[in-house]
Amino acid sequence: MATLEKIRSKAGLLVLVVGVALFAFIIGDFLNSGSTYFRQSQERVAEVDGQVIHIQDYQSLIDEMTEMYKMQTGQTSLPDEYQAQIRQNVFNTMVQDIVLGEATEKIGMVVSPEELFDMVQGENISPLIQQMPMFVNQQTGAFDRNALLQFLKTIEDDNIATMPLDQQEQIQKARNFWLFWEKNIKRQRLEQKYTTLLAKAVGANKLDAKESFDENAKNADIVYTMQSYTTIPDSTIEVSKSEIEKLYNERKEMFKQKETKVVKYVSVDIRPSQDDYNDVQKDIESLKEEFTTSQNVADIVNENSEVPYMDAFFTEKSFDPEMKQFVATANVGDVYGPAFENDKYRMFKLVDKTSAPDSVKVAHIMVTRSSEAETKALVDSLMGVIKGGADFAELAKKHSIDQAAQNGGELGWFTEITALRGVNEDFKNAIFSTPVNEIAVVKSMYGTHLVKVLEKTANVTKYKVADIDMTVSPSSKTYSNIYNELNQFISKNRDIAKLDTAAQSAGYQVVSNISITPDNEVLGTIRNSRPVIRWAFQNDKGAVSEIFECDNKFVIAAVESSIPAGYTPVDRVAAGLKAEIIAQKKGEKIAAELAAKNLTTIEAYADAMSSSVDSVKFISFGTRRISGIGVEPKLNAAVSLAKVNEVSAPVQGNSGVYVFKVYAENQDGKEFDEAATVRSLDATNMYRLSYQTIQELINEADVEDNRIRFY
Repeated sequence: MATLEKIRSKAGLLVLVVGVALFAFIIGDFLNSGSTYFRQSQERVAEVDGQVIHIQDYQSLIDEMTEMYKMQTGQTSLPDEYQAQIRQNVFNTMVQDIVLGEATEKIGMVVSPEELFDMVQGENISPLIQQMPMFVNQQTGAFDRNALLQFLKTIEDDNIATMPLDQQEQIQKARNFWLFWEKNIKRQRLEQKYTTLLAKAVGANKLDAKESFDENAKNADIVYTMQSYTTIPDSTIEVSKSEIEKLYNERKEMFKQKETKVVKYVSVDIRPSQDDYNDVQKDIESLKEEFTTSQNVADIVNENSEVPYMDAFFTEKSFDPEMKQFVATANVGDVYGPAFENDKYRMFKLVDKTSAPDSVKVAHIMVTRSSEAETKALVDSLMGVIKGGADFAELAKKHSIDQAAQNGGELGWFTEITALRGVNEDFKNAIFSTPVNEIAVVKSMYGTHLVKVLEKTANVTKYKVADIDMTVSPSSKTYSNIYNELNQFISKNRDIAKLDTAAQSAGYQVVSNISITPDNEVLGTIRNSRPVIRWAFQNDKGAVSEIFECDNKFVIAAVESSIPAGYTPVDRVAAGLKAEIIAQKKGEKIAAELAAKNLTTIEAYADAMSSSVDSVKFISFGTRRISGIGVEPKLNAAVSLAKVNEVSAPVQGNSGVYVFKVYAENQDGKEFDEAATVRSLDATNMYRLSYQTIQELINEADVEDNRIRFY
């Protein structure tokens, strides 16, 4: 009871404690969920009409497209500019998929499984597939349906788990390759269906056809004279601020812009010092004696040169001019150099010289089994039936496991270097030493090859050359000196207002007034400068950066101003608007002065304009660019309405004032074909809509792009 009484006496305190604990539980749960929400918002790379694109999904597609590009080009790594292009392409595709999906969902438009099957392996194979080199017959240049079906059979093999690991990896890559293009084919088909629907809705009619025909059926030959606007100094024309603002308001929709930063920057080249040049020269000269006397130049080259030794013969057409000149007169064992050019020291040695075929055409049967013994048994069996007279091409179609099987195993032509790089040294040696119509057995990382030599080119002179290349690069000492000097400068000059003057005193050049948006990949002409752009969008006016290393430059940037998304301020486009108004006023001035003179001949106008008379033929209303004149739509329109042999009134064009006379009218001899003209207009509409439709959907969508936070 005493304990119970004590609890009752402390009831108020207990309520407070429980309340605090309950509050802590609730607020803790809220904070946890809040942190999850915050984390999710931080992972949002973009949002399109409320649909979020997460960084993980975006990066996954970037990785996928990167792998596709590597597979198609054979590259193992991509330069930064290629990666930037891939990121942009992936982003564009994801935005397009969302807006197109919204538009087609509203009208119930889809690509059915049956449609997709028909496009990838049915009767109407997509042009994307038909144009893939792997499915093109090398002899006919035409799409090979059997090659496609064999490829699909290979990647759909249920027994992949029993295959060697390297083969499993290859098949998985092939599957990913196929799924990538299957998605693209489906996307392309949906877009095509949607744009076709719109094109049919705005199809040309007979009135459109007649108007289009008439625009180009009649054309005129003219004589003309012209006074350029450059004959009047800009300083003599007054343009008020209100006139600029009026034109700006009329054109305002043209000046929509994304968030923009205006920056200035200092860039310093990271160049080798004289000591660096001297050091590399000493290094290569120290190798000359050993390079000249050694019989094993491969190790010397591979240990010292940035270009590895290639144990292969080349024809002189494969060499650059310097090496071509050397081999033309050198004897085996001769050494050239060291020579210096374009920041590089080079030294050559003619290792060997021969007369042999430049290229060899081969076919193969590639096999592999789960064990070495099984593979050897299969090879022996195939060699036996080949010696017995079996057709090599038919055996390749039946037994070879690569894509060349459907073409009788034919691989095409190899030089020594393509054989070495494409397969290995054993393959190169085998195909160049084996007589025509004979077979060699070669192993590679892909499997075991029964290689048949089909043809060889005529013998030519070929050279084996050892090449030591040493490019002079900035040493760590040089690098540090350049960096430290720039670092001392920026540590003393972090005031943007004084940056220009300080840079000039220090011998640095400042590039100012550079506008950048989050989409820009480079700052000015500086490669790999995306980090500088990211920094600019993370900082406000007046901020001065630390030192960035961009390719072969050190860069310091400063934010001059920040312009929010919306419309470009009038002061930033005022110069262009003013130039346009000046041209308009010059045109009015010239036209008024000419009209006041009541001139009646082209020659008189030419005298008044201090110009000459010229001529041009075949101008119609639809002429895009007039020969010798340029784009002048007002002149096009005036010529199409003019009567023969009448001198026109002054026409104010884009570049000057024109006066002309039509001296001949020409009628196109073609008969009006309404149906053909309608088809032509519809084709033009389809081409235009295929681009404009998706772009207009994107323009109308609410797109929030946060990529600058990540890349």
